[in-house]
Amino acid sequence: MKNHIKRKDFKNKSHWAFYHAASDLRVTVNVAYYLALILFFSRHIIGSVAKFNDLKFHLILRYNALVLQQELFMASFSGRHYPKFIILQCVRWYVSYALSYRNIEEMMAERGFEIDHATLNRWVLHYAPLLEKKAKKYKLPIHRSWRMDETYIKIKGKWHYLYRAVDKYGATVEFMVSKRRDKAAAKAFFRKAFLSNRRPLRVNIDKSGSNKAALDSLNQPGWLTGKRPFLIRQVKYLNNVVEQDHRHIKRITNPMGCFRKMHTASRTLAGIELMNMIKKKQLKFTKYIDQNLTPAEQFYRLATI
Repeated sequence: MKNHIKRKDFKNKSHWAFYHAASDLRVTVNVAYYLALILFFSRHIIGSVAKFNDLKFHLILRYNALVLQQELFMASFSGRHYPKFIILQCVRWYVSYALSYRNIEEMMAERGFEIDHATLNRWVLHYAPLLEKKAKKYKLPIHRSWRMDETYIKIKGKWHYLYRAVDKYGATVEFMVSKRRDKAAAKAFFRKAFLSNRRPLRVNIDKSGSNKAALDSLNQPGWLTGKRPFLIRQVKYLNNVVEQDHRHIKRITNPMGCFRKMHTASRTLAGIELMNMIKKKQLKFTKYIDQNLTPAEQFYRLATI
């Protein structure tokens, strides 16, 4: 058992006072040391939050890519009650033209196929996003001058936002559906665009403050050169390209009315954007480059290669 030091252990009062002062100083030093450790690790953790969020975002995207790769191999037509060419034709009609599911149901009935509109819905939601992701493998490189804008999509009676970006020649860069129009949504869209395309040299946006804030957070100067990766511009007339490109999407979504859920809107819009890219000749099939495939043939080719 440890013996406690008392006043009578010292010969004079000055020694006792010095011992008390040293003890207080030792306690103060220990407290300051531990506070410094807490502040150091807190600053380190707070400074790493952004990097951690970026790492988490990349890990989620990689996981989704692996899951999608597995789904692509599983995107077979076995077990379906209709031939493969009928399924692909119905999906292409829905994402290419301003038709409803009941319109396609009537058109297929005229051709001798009794297909319910709910079955058509399941086909579109299953195959449209898989083909769109598969098309990225054959997508031509885009120009490094981008134009970004948002448009409105109605989901369950409420307006949501469809983020879209094209290059200076009108080629589709990326798209994303979001509930909100804020910095977090814009940042998520640009991260998605940067991961699937080359980094741009110039990005033109509208006067939205959230888009500007999201780009500023991603446009940090390099640690070696001190230069920013790309130039941010807010010139109104330069966005005419992307605003005119919205028409190709809204022309097809307007007859649909409104979507019921967020994931149904994302999956359906993936097929619509795919056909829009095909019509703009953004896909290149090296193996079939000499065949001059039509847009319909390119869509069907994605399901066979």
